Amino acid sequence: MDLLLNTKAGSAGASDLSALMPEEGIGEHQTMSLLAPIVLGGAAPLGSATAFAHMDPPTPWITWMMQCWNASLNQNLLHPDVSPIAGELEARVMQWLCPYFGMTGGHLTPGSTVSNLTALWAARDLAGVKRVFASEAAHVSVDKAANILGLSLTKLPCGANGQLDDSSLPDNLKDAALVLTAGTTSAGAVDSLALAGRAAWTHVDAAWAGALRFSDKHADKLAGIEHADSIAVSAHKWLYQPKESGVLMFRDVESANSVLSVSGAYLTKPNVGLLGSHGATAVPLLATLTAWGRVGLAQRIDAAMGHADALVAFLKTLDGVQVYSDNVSGVVLWQVTGIDSKVIVEKLPQGCASLTSVNGEQWIRHVSANPNVDMDALLESVGLVVVRG
Repeated sequence: MDLLLNTKAGSAGASDLSALMPEEGIGEHQTMSLLAPIVLGGAAPLGSATAFAHMDPPTPWITWMMQCWNASLNQNLLHPDVSPIAGELEARVMQWLCPYFGMTGGHLTPGSTVSNLTALWAARDLAGVKRVFASEAAHVSVDKAANILGLSLTKLPCGANGQLDDSSLPDNLKDAALVLTAGTTSAGAVDSLALAGRAAWTHVDAAWAGALRFSDKHADKLAGIEHADSIAVSAHKWLYQPKESGVLMFRDVESANSVLSVSGAYLTKPNVGLLGSHGATAVPLLATLTAWGRVGLAQRIDAAMGHADALVAFLKTLDGVQVYSDNVSGVVLWQVTGIDSKVIVEKLPQGCASLTSVNGEQWIRHVSANPNVDMDALLESVGLVVVRG
């Protein structure tokens, strides 16, 4: 059967597969051999020595082992009778996480896009929110959520460091939700969390930087987050979980759940949140937290922050290099005077850096998400490219 054509070592891709679904299968073992160079060989090596470009860490083995368990069991938290333990495990994980943020409870989602939508849904129905205010650097999921929920959205300017310029906030926010970002996607900036409570509802999109709360050294960077009404954290970022894994927390979870719950004739208990059927995504997170503990997680976060600090310090020694700001949450931006940033990125090792735009300017971007990074190798690569131009 001609399922795979013209495949060369290390270059297999979906285009090498047959254009039509096969009439007859080739069996599990042959399929594994067929797909290994495509699925495994074709994926981005997020754990390679110089991978430092994106907010996607390599997953520790315990997480994907738990994912295999999940897949074999196919638990569905919509129905307690087919997930007798999975719901309890999610509740326990939330019990562990929420105190670090001053929240009383919540649930897991596929990621912060769904978390942000759900939080603003609660804001609309519980606090009478009609308007949303967020910075220009807020994640695009805030735009999506406002559109879906029929809320007006106003994007406000940022200051020189990428934070929301709080002087641009209107005085009257009685019918508004204020979305603050803790770790903007482009620059890693953290909005002033002292603004929490200024609006009818404050939601903090801490998809990236939320994990700093587990670090004794860096938790204060998110001081004030406990005054928010809701918080989103992407566990598949700095909590090192497989996609798709997000955490949504509420300061008053009972009230939030009262407007997020839907009943049906086939349900034995109300369904809370946007998702109906959903899997036991708490299992890998629970396993990771059990294996590492808060201290082990904090050590990894502290190491990541240290890597970002080292890169900033190194860049400041290079002639012609402009660094956007000191490290706030593990995201580092820089430019080279007189050289197109795209040219620099193309000369760096694959996965070492990416491009982003801030205030209409293009910047070279690194994100400290890979615990396996070889900083000596990365700094050497950056230095050689800058010197050679």
